[in-house]
Amino acid sequence: MAEFEPKIIAFCCNWCTYAAADIAGTSRIHYPANVRIVRVMCSGMVDPIYILKAFEMGADGVLVAGCHEADCHYLNGPLKCDAMFEKLKKVVNVLGLEEERLRREMIAAAEAPIFAELIEEMVKQLKKLGPSPFRERVKV
Repeated sequence: MAEFEPKIIAFCCNWCTYAAADIAGTSRIHYPANVRIVRVMCSGMVDPIYILKAFEMGADGVLVAGCHEADCHYLNGPLKCDAMFEKLKKVVNVLGLEEERLRREMIAAAEAPIFAELIEEMVKQLKKLGPSPFRERVKV
């Protein structure tokens, strides 16, 4: 039987985190291929429904990553994201998922190595947790 490989959905801000992921790729900085990146204009614009849908469709972990507060092109995007995230963590608990399956990070465009390290760390953490309970319901 093959070792469990977690599936991660990452909602990445166009201006910072998506750029960091792109730079990591073009710079050949290795990170696991377990992540699927969804490019969004701002982490503060990510609708919680999309995060819950990712879990419903069998994602083992979800990352929402955007700019540092001082770098946001939309001024208060990180603050909006943080407020949404606090509420979302409670919903995830009610659904019976571990909080560690949901992450919120701020990664600047120049922090490609940090992005790669984060994905590696998430993969290790999710391997310890095992597959999402929702994964069984969906053929992935």
